[in-house]
Amino acid sequence: MIPLKTEWHAATDVGARREVNEDRYFASDALGLWAVVDGMGGTSCGDWAASRIIDELSALTPVDDLDGMIADAAGAIRKANSIIFNEAAARGDQMGSTAVVLVIRHDRFAVIWVGDSRAYLERGGRLYRLTRDHSHVQELIDGGLLSAGEAESHPLRHVLTRAVGVHEAIEIDMLRDTLQPEDLLLLCSDGLHGVIGETEIESILTSASLSEASRIMIERCHAKGAPDNITMVTVTASEPTLVRFGRLDPEMVE
Repeated sequence: MIPLKTEWHAATDVGARREVNEDRYFASDALGLWAVVDGMGGTSCGDWAASRIIDELSALTPVDDLDGMIADAAGAIRKANSIIFNEAAARGDQMGSTAVVLVIRHDRFAVIWVGDSRAYLERGGRLYRLTRDHSHVQELIDGGLLSAGEAESHPLRHVLTRAVGVHEAIEIDMLRDTLQPEDLLLLCSDGLHGVIGETEIESILTSASLSEASRIMIERCHAKGAPDNITMVTVTASEPTLVRFGRLDPEMVE
C-alpha cells in the first residue's frame, strides 16, 4: 500500500482581548503527529502548562504502528499531566491545558483528546466534528437539558470537566478511522470554534488553500471580537500523484 501524502499548515493568533497567547501547536512530519493545546490558569500558568505538553510530544520517537504511536502520545500527555499537577501543587495555584492530537499512518488516522479543543474532518465538502467536548455545557446537551444553540451563549460554556494537569489522574478519549484521499483534518482551540460556527468553517475550508483558510478564519474571529487565543492546524491527505485544485498552495507543489 502506498501511504497517502500529507500536507499541513498551522497558525496561531493572540486574539483581540488577550495579552498572552496560551495556545500552542505541534506538527511533525517525522512523527506523523499534529497537536493543538490550549493552556489555562492565567498569568504565566496557562502557557507554561501548554508548553509542557508540547515538550513531551516533541520528545517522542516515530513508531510505524498507528496504535503504538497513539499509545506513546497518550503516555506523553499523562506524563505532562503529572508534571503540571505537581507544579500547580508546589505553586499553590491551579493550571492546566486542553489537548487534541492527530496521528496518521498510511491510510488510517487516530485522534486523542482532553478538554474542548476539537478535531474536525472535512470530507466530500462536508464538515464532521470528530471530538466531543469535555465541558459542563456538553454534559447538559447530552442530558437533554440544553440545546446546541443555547450552549453558544451559556455562561458556563468555558467550564471544562477534563483538562491536562488539573487532577492527579487523567482520562483520555480516542477514536480511529480510515483516511481517504482528499480528506482534510482540522485541529483547533475554542478561540476558533467558539467564535465562528461550523457552517462557516466548512465553507472556508472547502474553498481556500490551507494557508488562506487559516488567514480567513483568523480574520473572521477578529471581526467578531476574537475574545480568546486562536490556534489551528490543518492537515490534508492525497494520493502521491494527485493535487486537489484550491486545496494546496502552489508553492507546496513540486
